[in-house]
Amino acid sequence: MTRLKDKIAIVTGGGSGIGRGIALAYAKEGAHVVVADVNLAGAQETIAGVEAAGRRGLAIQTDVASPEQVESMVAAAHKAFGRIDVLVNVAGIIYPVSLMDTTLEQWDRTLDINLRGNFLCMQAVGRIMIEQRKGKIINTTSILGSRARAQRGAYCASKAGIILLTQTAAMELGPLGIAVNAIAPGSIETPMVQSAPSTPEAAAKKAAAIPLQRRGDPEDLTGPAIFLASDDSDYVTGVVLTVDGGMTAGIV
Repeated sequence: MTRLKDKIAIVTGGGSGIGRGIALAYAKEGAHVVVADVNLAGAQETIAGVEAAGRRGLAIQTDVASPEQVESMVAAAHKAFGRIDVLVNVAGIIYPVSLMDTTLEQWDRTLDINLRGNFLCMQAVGRIMIEQRKGKIINTTSILGSRARAQRGAYCASKAGIILLTQTAAMELGPLGIAVNAIAPGSIETPMVQSAPSTPEAAAKKAAAIPLQRRGDPEDLTGPAIFLASDDSDYVTGVVLTVDGGMTAGIV
């Protein structure tokens, strides 16, 4: 039995990493998927996997910080499929730089993609879901949205904002039939994380400090993302689901 049979899902940042993993998992569970990503080639590659699973797909090049591009993307998705059942906001960036060395451009771009992008997509899709009187919105925050880390100032601020944005939206949209939740990943092996300066020794030390003794893979996020998109979570809203292998369970 497929848990997302014939649901229509938009996944931002679905051209790679966590977004791609979720998009492909949704297709396997029966959903038709729209992938919105600034990297069109990556989005198209993901959609090829969606279609290989026997589902319909649509790749749309989108900068989620642009109101015009977001509105155009959502309109195209709605026109192609007639409704939108699920929105998953994954698109994000990170600059691994100290707070004192962070440029205004880096700060603005981080907040624009990570926080403003969530807001714009939620607002555009929310209008359609309000008309439908039903929908699921899933935002991607981080364990760094509630715990600080050096050289991640703008990123931490943006992810903290996503948590309260999610909870505020849950309060406002719940009476209209829309559930809004967030997933807070820990250390996940994605192109964005792998691009940060590190050494094999440092990576091994970080993995050893995780109770489950490994860094996560994008596939580790797919189960929670499927649950929050499915009818099984119809009475779940305003929740931040931590998926971190136990990193934040205690002091190591």
